[in-house]
Amino acid sequence: MTAPAVSAAALSPALSISDFVTHWQGHRALTRRVIETFPDDQLFSFNLGGMRPFGAQAAEIHLVDAMTVTAMRSGEWPEPDWSAGPTDRASLLAAWDAVSAELAEHGPHTDPAFFSGMHALPWGEMPGWVAAIYAVDNEIHHRAQGYVYLRALGIEPPAFYER
Repeated sequence: MTAPAVSAAALSPALSISDFVTHWQGHRALTRRVIETFPDDQLFSFNLGGMRPFGAQAAEIHLVDAMTVTAMRSGEWPEPDWSAGPTDRASLLAAWDAVSAELAEHGPHTDPAFFSGMHALPWGEMPGWVAAIYAVDNEIHHRAQGYVYLRALGIEPPAFYER
């Protein structure tokens, strides 16, 4: 028995690499606006229920994203120094913008084999597409915590759909 022919469209990814990068950059732009919305004196101090302040969560997002963008460009997964993330708004936004620029420059040129290949990350081995989606999911998760913090502070967060 011969296997049925598969059309080229059936083999195409749901998103092109460029589409994925655009999607991710939309999330990064929204999270940047959340960082900007926090009062200076609350970004790295306000917390609820024992969760870390949003500034610390945003620094984690930055480190995970920086590691992922580096891997997309080079195939290397250097583990970040989790204790060395930005600790003030200006340095956080500068580091954030640097990763966004690197993603814009190199992301669309990622070798497609990166996404199907297996990679050893600090928390386990996984395909590149799983690791890349994890970075976006991690950002969404922590940004949602930032939304809760802003609402607890009586501040309207940016519209989540404006990416």
